Amino acid sequence: MTPEPSADAPAHAIETVFRIESPRIIAGVARIVRDVGIAEDLAQDALVAALEQWPREGVPGNPGAWLMATAKHRAIDLVRRRERYARKLVEMGRDLETSAPHGHIDEPADPDDIDDDLLRLVFTACHPVLSAEARIALTLRLLGGLTTLEIARAYLVPEATVAQRIVRAKRTLAVKAVAFEVPYGPEREARLGSVLEVIYLIFNEGYAATAGDDLLRPALCEDALRLARVLAELMPKEPEVHGLAALLEIQASRSAARTGPSGEPVLLKDQQRSRWNRLLIRRGFAALARAEAVSTGGGPGPYVLQAAIAACHAHAYSYEETDWARIATLYGLLAARTPSPVVELNRAVAVSMAEGPGAGLAIVDALVDEPALRGYYLLPSVRGDLLVRLGRVGEARGEFERAASLTRNERERGLLLGRAEECR
Repeated sequence: MTPEPSADAPAHAIETVFRIESPRIIAGVARIVRDVGIAEDLAQDALVAALEQWPREGVPGNPGAWLMATAKHRAIDLVRRRERYARKLVEMGRDLETSAPHGHIDEPADPDDIDDDLLRLVFTACHPVLSAEARIALTLRLLGGLTTLEIARAYLVPEATVAQRIVRAKRTLAVKAVAFEVPYGPEREARLGSVLEVIYLIFNEGYAATAGDDLLRPALCEDALRLARVLAELMPKEPEVHGLAALLEIQASRSAARTGPSGEPVLLKDQQRSRWNRLLIRRGFAALARAEAVSTGGGPGPYVLQAAIAACHAHAYSYEETDWARIATLYGLLAARTPSPVVELNRAVAVSMAEGPGAGLAIVDALVDEPALRGYYLLPSVRGDLLVRLGRVGEARGEFERAASLTRNERERGLLLGRAEECR
């Protein structure tokens, strides 16, 4: 017997379409009103109109184009009501004059224009004038389509905190009169770094949660991966964009193998590589090849180098077969390109595998007094692992216990305390 359709089914379908299309709608409207906050409100107005009309009149042939056209019409009406209408009309020029009339809202907009607008929205939401937390929240809201509640749950903060970050971010963009545009030249290179950093931070929070009861938050990884793929399509000639996409594809391929049956972390050396997602790995390799193909000299950037390191792991059929010498070399290049104590700590691990634990420990010991690593649980964790390999288990136990006291993730804490117990 066929179940009766739910009364909420049409509304749910409309909201699903809107969630998919909302980034492009907001981007298209923001080009007209030059304000992402107002653009988001107008996009929501279009959703309300759809909820009112579609159940009664039927779903249009191209729902996304309908929503886009409806939101743009409301944007144009808003501009016309403003006292500065004449000046705005000149600024918008032909874009305003050629907008689809109300009678043809099923007609799809030019996809190239939408993509240009989406790229503008990416650069606006990730503008360096905003704090890192604000950039992440605004990007997930406008481009990821997440609600404030979903963002709050992902980052284990109150919903009011996320809502406040988003409101302040929109206000800052308006007050600072941040241009809704894709920058060019040196400014573009500088701003692109901010965009890539935001996507990378979102992925990392999903890949290794900083706090809470779970090691992974797959939804955040998926959002970041989707954003990276979109950006790669919008900026096909930027090697670092492809490098980031490659890195995230390969890292995401290991997700299923990174936790055990009860959600406990599984270290890289203990992971069942048969559980690694080969499709994502192939996609990562392809993205890395594209990055290398569009490289214009000057050496690979940091994301391309990190993707190359991830590719070394993906190429190896076992932990023992990993080309640790190449990984150590790549980390050396990364450290020279973007000096960082965290990069140096990772290089120490690779060196320890290529040259022995003593060589790695020498690098780690040089980082012990590094202010940036004070309170960073992976420093004593790595040091403890190297001490175990050197047979100094008593010292290792103290390092694992210290690492456990520093992490805010319950799964990581359990793993570290277990390793400390093994050293007794």
